[in-house]
Amino acid sequence: MGDPPGIGVIGCGMVSHAYLGTVVRSPDVVLKALSSRTMESAAAQAARYGGEAMTTEALLADPGIQFVVNLAPPTVHHAIGRQVLEAGKHLYSEKPFAISLDEAEDLLALAEAKGLLIGCAPDTFLGEGHQTARRLLDDGAIGRVVGGSIAMASRGMESWHPDPAFFYARGGGPLLDIGPYYLTQLVNLLGPVAEVTAIGTRARDIRTITAPGREGETIAVDVPTNVNGALLFESGANIALTLSWDVWKHVRAPIELYGDNGTLLNPDPNQFGGAVKVSVGDGDWSVTGDATPAQKFDTAILAKFMAAMKQGIDLRTGRPLGRDTALNAGDRRGLGLLDLVAAVAEGRAPRASGRLATHVLDVLLALESSALGAGRVAIRSRVERPASVTGRKTA
Repeated sequence: MGDPPGIGVIGCGMVSHAYLGTVVRSPDVVLKALSSRTMESAAAQAARYGGEAMTTEALLADPGIQFVVNLAPPTVHHAIGRQVLEAGKHLYSEKPFAISLDEAEDLLALAEAKGLLIGCAPDTFLGEGHQTARRLLDDGAIGRVVGGSIAMASRGMESWHPDPAFFYARGGGPLLDIGPYYLTQLVNLLGPVAEVTAIGTRARDIRTITAPGREGETIAVDVPTNVNGALLFESGANIALTLSWDVWKHVRAPIELYGDNGTLLNPDPNQFGGAVKVSVGDGDWSVTGDATPAQKFDTAILAKFMAAMKQGIDLRTGRPLGRDTALNAGDRRGLGLLDLVAAVAEGRAPRASGRLATHVLDVLLALESSALGAGRVAIRSRVERPASVTGRKTA
């Protein structure tokens, strides 16, 4: 057997800690290089996790790198993705895959022409909690799914994130930032979406940052921050949707699915694990998986966590972040990259594929269009459900 394939990472912001923590623990890949808009951040991550800090041009020219992870901001996902593919590297992108359907389809066409594969976040649906839900549905635990709901509602990012402006710019908002987690898992469970409709609003046009170090700065809001809609799946399932950054508190489940023989509650798709609850008919709930309530963090703790991470410190231990930092739920992001590497070796399609990400993007952009007044919107892309994961443990 030869050496493990080399990984290059473009973009060394906050999310890179999670990916790098996964990459450096895997025997199936080796971290070769990191680049970013500033060599300072690339050098800092290289010192913590390994690899060499270099320019993007040098990274793409390195013959020892076969896979490139694109963690740059959403507005440049397409441009950088094109550079990666033109350089003959397989591409794994952070979500959203692109900010227009034309951009996404352009990347798919280029990859096919060059014989390359594309993967894209989110990969949380590969986690044990979501794969358990998939297995239960496939086994007929609640019969045919006819309805359901998804709900993600919070106050947004400006109270804790050190750089929250991009969340409210084009390519952001709860639809394109958080929506991919929910829609990807729904497609994993139910298959492709046929049609959507939505109403979108925003509570205010300007938001004031309260995160430490940025207090009092303001952000212009360019996207809907409160979206209610409906998804009609090709299977016939009719799913209600709420995605909002204008809510203080709620008690709605992340994903509920209603079958003609019962109800299934899916764990938070922004995490990898969690318990799945099933009720047959009007019977009691049965629980599969870890039923320990997920740890909740208030905005003050989140702000401290992010500030410490920005300084390269693990808030839990006070030690510098690096390859020895204990993993948590978020640190497992990158399982989709490892599946992409395996897909290339095995000659199969990756589960967290570019085609899946394109369909999810198509649905989210259609919801956005409907929310802005377009009415009911048909989804033009199609995708098969990704292959299920058999016997994989993520904890």
